[in-house]
Amino acid sequence: MLENINSILSSVSNFVWNYILIILLLGTGIYLIIRSKAIQFRGFKHGWQLLTGKYDDPSEKGETTHFQSLSLALAATIGTGNIAGVATAITSGGPGALFWMWITALLGMGIKYHSCLLAQKYRSIDENGVVSGGPAYYLTQGLKQKWLGILFAVFTILASFGIGNLVQANSLSKPIFTNFNIDNDVYKFIFGLVIAFLVGLVIIGGVKRISTLASKLVPFMSVAYVLAAIVAIAVNYEKIPSAFQDIFYYAFNDVPKSATGGFAGASVMMVIRFGVARGLFSNEAGLGSAAMAHAPAKTNEPVREGLVAMLGPFIDTIIICTMTGLVILTSGVWGTIDSSGEILSSSPLTSLAFENTLPVIGKYVVTFGLFVFAFSTLIGWAYYGDRNVRYLFNEKAAFLYKIIWIILIPIGTILEIEIVWNFSDIANALMALPNLIGLIGLSGVVSKMTNDYLKRKNQL
Repeated sequence: MLENINSILSSVSNFVWNYILIILLLGTGIYLIIRSKAIQFRGFKHGWQLLTGKYDDPSEKGETTHFQSLSLALAATIGTGNIAGVATAITSGGPGALFWMWITALLGMGIKYHSCLLAQKYRSIDENGVVSGGPAYYLTQGLKQKWLGILFAVFTILASFGIGNLVQANSLSKPIFTNFNIDNDVYKFIFGLVIAFLVGLVIIGGVKRISTLASKLVPFMSVAYVLAAIVAIAVNYEKIPSAFQDIFYYAFNDVPKSATGGFAGASVMMVIRFGVARGLFSNEAGLGSAAMAHAPAKTNEPVREGLVAMLGPFIDTIIICTMTGLVILTSGVWGTIDSSGEILSSSPLTSLAFENTLPVIGKYVVTFGLFVFAFSTLIGWAYYGDRNVRYLFNEKAAFLYKIIWIILIPIGTILEIEIVWNFSDIANALMALPNLIGLIGLSGVVSKMTNDYLKRKNQL
């Protein structure tokens, strides 16, 4: 019975993510880059200036700084996609998939600019100063389509229990117990209880505690992983030119079966499909999730938060995913056949790439990365679910949601996770649909606000 359900969910997930969502997201990204006159390029420098705190004003309304909001958003997006997703894209589509991940990130920067600006403009602040915002709010207040806001909130809550909780809890325990050759569900469950306690300490404290932790954890884990990747790439520095040559050449040409090892070959359409799909999975552009993290930022200028938010896909995909991809391509492990006769993929491929270039410590880089990335994603998605429960119900319901969230974590450590992955992918796709409608429908509002801010910027 479960196998049949999982097979159906898998088919639906593959169809939605490989075709429908890719077309909608790329189409929306291209439309918004034209409508905003390529704001991701025009506002790139100013976005970094804002992130440094140069324009921060503590007296402005909100709960977090620009830096804390971006850290919270990155906490939820930097995860298994940066380690396992990149390896999967290269295994299935070849080196050219990395190029299409870059293109997706550039378009995603524009999408995140629009969604996070709108989240600021249409956010709600209660009598205690608690801020709530995101697609559910701008679909209701801006687009005047409450039914779309309700749909988004429901799909987000469902996705949060899957991709945000059970999947991440499983990703936390799996690399650790695998590396130490321990296969005991009791130990995994106890480990899950410890993680649940730690997560509970953070999320019960609200967005200020969550964002404070994220602003410390995210920069540390990102810099540590990128530095390790740079060292691994430097070990095989002579292969860097050929790696980039393969990335650009195979982005527009079929990859032959003889390319390397056990690689099965890929057409250009396969390269694009896997590159775009994994890029979208990595930076979550278009899902509307980051908008909820940027809504509470302290600013009276929504455009500023949009400019800070669009740096997310650049950091997540163009920097971190590129590092993973180059480690794999320069290490020579692409196309490796495992002991079962299958082509090595996902996190085991990334782990092998690091291990081959950094003996002894290499595999622990990936283990540590997966652990910290998954822990931060647990915290980020707990916040997303909380805000949408508040939108649909009230504060008491949000507290109950947090309790259920914490209880599910140890269950996720021992669960067979494939069916949850497929369900979560579908729920994520359903989040994107109402959000993209809102972004297109409110693009005129964003364009007007952008032009107004840029005219006033030098006087502010």
